[in-house]
Amino acid sequence: MVALRDRDHSWRGGLSVLNVPPLSPGGGTFTVRCGCRAAREAVCAHIFGAYRLKMNAQLKNVEPLGLRAVMVSSLPATLMTDDAPDRYTVEAVFTRQADRDEVAAIHGVPMRDFLSARGYPTVELKVSDRRLEIANTNLPELRDGLAAVIAERLVEINRRLVAERLVSALGLEKASAREHERVALVASLAESVVFAAGAHTAYSDDASRASDWEEEGGAPLK
Repeated sequence: MVALRDRDHSWRGGLSVLNVPPLSPGGGTFTVRCGCRAAREAVCAHIFGAYRLKMNAQLKNVEPLGLRAVMVSSLPATLMTDDAPDRYTVEAVFTRQADRDEVAAIHGVPMRDFLSARGYPTVELKVSDRRLEIANTNLPELRDGLAAVIAERLVEINRRLVAERLVSALGLEKASAREHERVALVASLAESVVFAAGAHTAYSDDASRASDWEEEGGAPLK
């Protein structure tokens, strides 16, 4: 979440200058040079846009990850001969590129435990680009049940990741709205300060909003 500190804000030539820290690793500082109200709107728009990008990233790959077919070219050349191996690696093509979370789930211990529990303790899975390498198996074993077991597990992984990403996206949306409110409140409070002899500033609305902010769990505005 963005935190605006004293050193992030200054006045130059009658203009408010806000230096907003990057919202993600590798991001650049966002500098606003404009009147206080315009600065507030620009900063809020920047924050909301950044959070929206994060939310969209969380909801990527909603298309279920599955397997299309066996890559015949990956099979041993000696199959159906006297020299054919009993077990070998079979490669299958994914319906799309697996993302990092899906790869981790396929390579993880829970997947090995799942296969063992279903009667395939020696089978090992490895993601290679858009292919799934299924080691220590054979075509008859895949045909007679292993292929369905792997497909079942991929469906479970997809459902779990989609649920986790939805929860994360909702959390980011809530954080975005909260940060938008905080920045607007800080800027509004700053606008209420008038450096003029004899000036009297009405601040009841700002004080009320600040009080509401603290009652809802926000840190005191100091």
